[in-house]
Amino acid sequence: MIKELKVRTSSRVDLVDITHLVQKVVSEAKIKSGLCTLYVPHTTAAVTINENADPSVRSDIIKELNKIIPFDDNYSHLEGNAAAHIKSTLTGCSETLLVEGGSLVLGTWQGIYFCEFDGPRSRKVMVKLVEG
Repeated sequence: MIKELKVRTSSRVDLVDITHLVQKVVSEAKIKSGLCTLYVPHTTAAVTINENADPSVRSDIIKELNKIIPFDDNYSHLEGNAAAHIKSTLTGCSETLLVEGGSLVLGTWQGIYFCEFDGPRSRKVMVKLVEG
């Protein structure tokens, strides 16, 4: 079964920590060991795993992505969101995590981020758990 998470973003480019939402899905499913796959079904958004202890990491990631992929750069795509499509492609639309002992297996400083590149919007993240 696939669980759908709702994520509301608050700015054009935003990294939203969704670790607690994903862990809640794992806990409610009572999966002790297996895999958790996250999929973002949007062409201008993504998902990534990175440090969640220091909020400056999040702002540094946004700053550098905006620097190397500017919002306006004579893109051919006429909707005005070509940079968002490129950022999504580079970041990626899925992640797979291990589940052990009923918890996501993440490093000490790691968290899961929904990456918004064309917001603010209401978005979704699909979660698929496989036990085993």
